[in-house]
Amino acid sequence: MSICKSFGLPLLLLIATGQTAVLADAASKRQAVEQLFVLTAMQQKIDESVSTVLAMQIAQNPGLEPHQEAVREFLERNIGWDSLKDDLSNMYMEEFTEQELNEMNTFYSSPTGRKVIERLPVLVQMRNQLASQRLQENIGELQKEIETRSTQ
Repeated sequence: MSICKSFGLPLLLLIATGQTAVLADAASKRQAVEQLFVLTAMQQKIDESVSTVLAMQIAQNPGLEPHQEAVREFLERNIGWDSLKDDLSNMYMEEFTEQELNEMNTFYSSPTGRKVIERLPVLVQMRNQLASQRLQENIGELQKEIETRSTQ
């Protein structure tokens, strides 16, 4: 009996079951990512981001106001949830193991995790306001430094 005949079927079965396990692992991991996105309200955050970018664009260029719907559709096509979901899922799948994703899901399902999800955007906004305030209060220092360096 040849080596191919002796090992052929078992090897083929091993490869097939191995690939099935890999596909099952990938599906399970993707499901963990999707659960994380639900727990962290990722779709809502991206939708809010699109609205924020739209408002900023119109504020910076009031001539876009009559074209607001076209700009929104453009933003949705390029940075909206449907546009980003698969790429974001792949990024998370590459960056985190399934165990890490499951641990994050456990945390974000807890009362403390839900509080983090709720309060973190507020804290980030407060941090940004604090940084902006400090820069405004101290901008004169930068202006003096630039003037001093310009005259040297």
